[in-house]
Amino acid sequence: MGFAEKVIAFNRQLHFPGKLPEGFGVLNPYLDNPETMEVMQQFYQKYYNDDLQRKFIVGINPSRHGAGVTGVPFTDTKRLESVCGITMHSAHTHELSSVFIYDLIAEYGGPEAFYKHFYINSPFPLAIVKQAKNGQWLNANYYDDPALFEAVKDFMIFSLEKHIGMGLDTSKVFVLGKKNAGFIQKLNKQARLFGEIEILEHPRFIQQYKLKEKQAYIDKYLLAFEG
Repeated sequence: MGFAEKVIAFNRQLHFPGKLPEGFGVLNPYLDNPETMEVMQQFYQKYYNDDLQRKFIVGINPSRHGAGVTGVPFTDTKRLESVCGITMHSAHTHELSSVFIYDLIAEYGGPEAFYKHFYINSPFPLAIVKQAKNGQWLNANYYDDPALFEAVKDFMIFSLEKHIGMGLDTSKVFVLGKKNAGFIQKLNKQARLFGEIEILEHPRFIQQYKLKEKQAYIDKYLLAFEG
C-alpha cells in the first residue's frame, strides 16, 4: 500500500469514539459531505502516490473552513481549486491559515515539490466546535479547556501513532503554534513519538497579527525545513 492509500484508508475509518465535555462537538467532514471524501482522495492520489518518506508538520485540529470542509489540512476550497486544480462544488470556503500555507508552498517550489517532502496533519484530525452563548458554533482548539484535552488526549496519541505508521520521518517534526507545542511535548514525553520538535508560529497567528512580517515568517519556515 502506497502513501496515498494509507492516508485515504486512515481518513475513511476516521471516527472519534469518545465523549466531549458539554458545549463542545466534533465535525467529521467525511461523514457530513460525500464530496469531501472524493476531493480528499483526488488530492492524495495526485501528490502522495508513491512510497517516499516525508517530514511531519503537526497542526492543532482542523478548522470548520479548512480541512473541516475539504478533508485536506490547511487547504480551503479556494486553494484546493486555484493551486491544486481540484474543484469542490458543494462548498466554498476561505481560511486564513490556508492563505499562509499556500504562499509558503509557492516559495518552496509549488505543491508537487512541497508535498513530495512534507505531510501535514493534526494530532486531533477532526474539527472541534464550541457553542457560544448565542447558540452559535465556533472553532475550538483541543487545548481550550482542560477537560476537553483530557477527553481527546488518548485519541490524539492513537492518531499520531497511526500517522507515524504511514512511514513518516520522526527524527524531527515541525509543530505549528507555541501553545500547541507545549501539549505535543507532553504527549511526546508520555508516548515517545518524536525525536526533535521544532516549533514554528501558527499560520493563523501570522496572518492575523503579524501580516507585515509575513515574509520573515515564510523565510523562517523555509530555513527550518532545510535544517
